Amino acid sequence: MRLKFSFSVLLLGLCIPFIASAQSTDQPNDQPQPPQQGGDFSFTTEPQKLPTNVILVKGAVASASDASTPLPEGGTISEKVYVNRYFDFSYPLPADWHQKYAGPPPSDSGYYVLAQIEPTKAFKGPNRGSILISAQDMFFTLAPAHNAPELVKFKKERLGADYKLERQPEAVKIAGRPFIRMDYMSPVAELHWYVLTTEIRCHTVEFMFTSRDTEMLESLVQSIDKLQAAEQPENGAEPHSDPVCVKDYAAGDNVLQRVEPVFAARRFNPVPVRLVIDRYGKVKHVHVLSAFPDQTKAIMDALLQWEFRPYKVNGEPVEVETGLIFGSAPQPQRKTAAHISD
Repeated sequence: MRLKFSFSVLLLGLCIPFIASAQSTDQPNDQPQPPQQGGDFSFTTEPQKLPTNVILVKGAVASASDASTPLPEGGTISEKVYVNRYFDFSYPLPADWHQKYAGPPPSDSGYYVLAQIEPTKAFKGPNRGSILISAQDMFFTLAPAHNAPELVKFKKERLGADYKLERQPEAVKIAGRPFIRMDYMSPVAELHWYVLTTEIRCHTVEFMFTSRDTEMLESLVQSIDKLQAAEQPENGAEPHSDPVCVKDYAAGDNVLQRVEPVFAARRFNPVPVRLVIDRYGKVKHVHVLSAFPDQTKAIMDALLQWEFRPYKVNGEPVEVETGLIFGSAPQPQRKTAAHISD
């Protein structure tokens, strides 16, 4: 029990400096300051006060316009294999490991806890540990990073004084995929973290292995060799192709028709949204990462009426996936996502 508690405290202590550093990152001088935003994204030049005599309850959740399109948070564990069809990989769990608890909903900065894996009671090793599989949407990240190497570098530079870097970030290839590996430890707790980060569909996907046992950690790193596609093509069929991932496509001249959402209540939270646009410029899929149900309905009703200039690759129209934020972003405005205001 004490060991499990120390894992949780140390992991929480490690994550908080990264998040706080990202949130306090200064905005470049050449970037315009974002306008003040009021409830449900209406523009105002005056600071907004939260309503009085009202208890604000956190109730924002993820939603999608259809149930058939895979979502990042839609991964499942079946027959000791974690499968995520959005990121298109399957990961067989090590023997005598399991997921005891499912992760929380995605955050409004696009962070996902995909799977939390730990040893079962049948585990016979001298030291226990944990596996955390997570993802960060690079359209909405709070960190000043645009890809996996930049995000790993950002985390490395913000390791606290209580942590010791054991392996500098380096490019490795595992299961045919490029990863960035970084190892560090806490000398006081004698805990080690081996971290592998890759990039898929404008997200970084991270495997974090934690334990006191470095031999076990190396064996867990080797378990990534068993990664494979979520669905293997049958009878020589071509593999399924994902939409082309394009930042900032839902903005400017790319939008041919735009319908504003109509809100019934006043909210003060940012709402990050991912869109899949078909070859004809129609909205095929809407994924709201974090919003209240009434916001989700208003935004989906509006976005499904938007029309876009078809995106072309080598002169041929293709499906495109992009992101945008309704309301004031939880950081200074950046070029990684379009920002929508009334």
